Amino acid sequence: MTFLAVGINYNTAPVSIRERLAFPADRLQTALQDLWQLKEINEAAILSTCNRTEFYCTTTANQQVLIDWVAHTKNINASDFAPYLYSYTDQFVCRHIFRVACGLDSMILGEPQILGQMKTAYQAAFEAGTLGKRLGKLFQHTFTAAKKVRTDTAIGSSPVSVAFAAVQLAQQIFDKLSEQTALLIGAGETIELAARHLSQQGIGRIIIANRTYDKAHTLAMQFNGYAIALSELPNHLAEADIVISSTASQLPILGKGRVESALKKRKHKPMFMVDLAVPRDIEAEVEQLRDVYLYTVDDLQHTITQNMNSRRLAAEQAEEIIDTQVDYFLAWLRAQSAQSTIRDYRNQAEQARDEVLQKAIASLKNGVSAEEALNRLAHSLTNKLIHTPSTQIRTAAENERYDLITAAREIFKLTDANN
Repeated sequence: MTFLAVGINYNTAPVSIRERLAFPADRLQTALQDLWQLKEINEAAILSTCNRTEFYCTTTANQQVLIDWVAHTKNINASDFAPYLYSYTDQFVCRHIFRVACGLDSMILGEPQILGQMKTAYQAAFEAGTLGKRLGKLFQHTFTAAKKVRTDTAIGSSPVSVAFAAVQLAQQIFDKLSEQTALLIGAGETIELAARHLSQQGIGRIIIANRTYDKAHTLAMQFNGYAIALSELPNHLAEADIVISSTASQLPILGKGRVESALKKRKHKPMFMVDLAVPRDIEAEVEQLRDVYLYTVDDLQHTITQNMNSRRLAAEQAEEIIDTQVDYFLAWLRAQSAQSTIRDYRNQAEQARDEVLQKAIASLKNGVSAEEALNRLAHSLTNKLIHTPSTQIRTAAENERYDLITAAREIFKLTDANN
């Protein structure tokens, strides 16, 4: 049984591919249980974000079993996405998942959101019943490593995120944010971050639209904003100078026609739009409109790169911490392979103990003194415990297996009697 990780991310695949492999939260548990039903899969977890989809398993097979399952589940030809995949096995899975959780493999170096998303992936797998001892322990160790990196380095000290990058780009387009209205679609963590950054930069007005009005209202209250239901979006779109969208919708929320109508109401005053969702919330055709500046998560790469310098040294320190944490986990993993040997050795010793103990009890009942009975017990137990090792060491010497003799001295911590 080996660890296997297979996935795609913003580096290996465009958003048009990533959105086809995304797993929405409400379908994740069903997908996990379906994957776990494969006879080759022993444990399974799925991490699905706007920038990556990754599958973590313990399995007896190679990546092809996952490729075939994804193709079947998503009704996609394997040839459409297989060239964009990467895969890791065993200790390389360990290093990869640690780096992902610490934000070292993110579009925005050190971004904190991925750790929460990793915890969500763990919780989903736990609730689906697809985690076992090994994968569960790997996740727990991942969270420990990420916490240590956050505590011991400055990897998260700078306010850099996809949401921050979107707001920074808006500042480059508009001279004064205080004169602009921002329409935020969604009510998750990314939208909350965008709202916070916009508020800090003095945005004139914030409108938050969400499928669940109460969530939109709760978030809007934090930033003196105005909440609307998603169904009210057509009535308010023309008010927006800035549109930032990040939902879990499987279908576009804003189409070309709706945006075109809003532009007419605005008398073609330009709109700045950022689609941070995967699958996309805003139809790609919207960028064809003359008065719209549409950006996706992939387009933010340049803006993000400009904010990375302060995190470079912290990332190097984080890599050193991860090296150590990988060693710790691999040591635990190796120890698991010895558990059956330790258990068998303990059972053998306990059996020998029980045998000599019964004889000692019988001796006491037959009138033998306690002192003599204890001496017999100690002598008998010693002989039973050392008989098999002594015989094996003698045989090893006869066969010139000096490596076994050296190992025996190390295992039993023997000192040289001649010194």
